[in-house]
Amino acid sequence: MSQKASPPITLSSRDFDRLDALLDTPQWQHNATAHALRDELDRANVVAPEKIPDNLVTMNSTVTCVEEIGGKQHVLTLCYPAEADAAKGRVSVLAPVGAALLGLTTGQTIDWTTPDGQPLRLRVTAVTFQPEAAGQLHR
Repeated sequence: MSQKASPPITLSSRDFDRLDALLDTPQWQHNATAHALRDELDRANVVAPEKIPDNLVTMNSTVTCVEEIGGKQHVLTLCYPAEADAAKGRVSVLAPVGAALLGLTTGQTIDWTTPDGQPLRLRVTAVTFQPEAAGQLHR
């Protein structure tokens, strides 16, 4: 995650409750990204799903982001660990970039490190699908 001050984040109460339960399972007790995600949950502004703005990254949102250094564009869907599939652009919320994306809005940036140790800075340029905006408030 970033060495800089973390940007403010907002989560839906539904995502918060599901992620809180996930992080309480023994499987994630000693996982560094799970601990970072717990920190994100602890600092998040939690609101009802119907109050989520449509430019906010929530669980199962599809986002377009750009690497600020190289200019490469990525389309990613933030998902739960069991649904992750890198070849399809489905990134787990328990992957470093997934934990970092959660709760950001269009225009915000995140710093993260690839599995091979390369630092990246991604800027969210669009939230192209968001369950809450699509009326899927209780998914």
